Amino acid sequence: MPYDKVKAVLNDIGTEEMAHFEMIGAIVHQLTRNLSEEEIKKGGFADYFVDHTLGVYPVSAAGNPFTAAYIQVKGDPITDLHEDMAAEQKARTVYDNILRFAEDPDVRDPIKFLRQREIVHYQRFGEALRIVTDHLNSKNFYAFNPAFDKCQTKK
Repeated sequence: MPYDKVKAVLNDIGTEEMAHFEMIGAIVHQLTRNLSEEEIKKGGFADYFVDHTLGVYPVSAAGNPFTAAYIQVKGDPITDLHEDMAAEQKARTVYDNILRFAEDPDVRDPIKFLRQREIVHYQRFGEALRIVTDHLNSKNFYAFNPAFDKCQTKK
């Protein structure tokens, strides 16, 4: 990333996203820590339990394990910031869907908080994108990569 202000935004959001990961893990732990064998079977948690007992192992609702492939980067600030914005919208949608099902206020309240933060992150990524495009010396800034084609950026 060639722009210090954007680096700072990315650092701030990345740090907060790690905290989100921790919050989701804490919610899962709190919901599962005292499950009985019967509750595990009845709740459809048996397959997970066989592999991970009650340990928090990051998987999607469909059971797909977390992978670094979810973290996309192309090395082009414009492309990467659009990808980041899309990821925030996808996360917001997941939180919206959780809120459609969750009834427990101890789940709903932190999910509402996380949902709001995804909206803020989307806005901050949008600000970062504006910083990048404001530095470009072209009417068609999609024609080059500002991280690589340095000769076409404003100083």
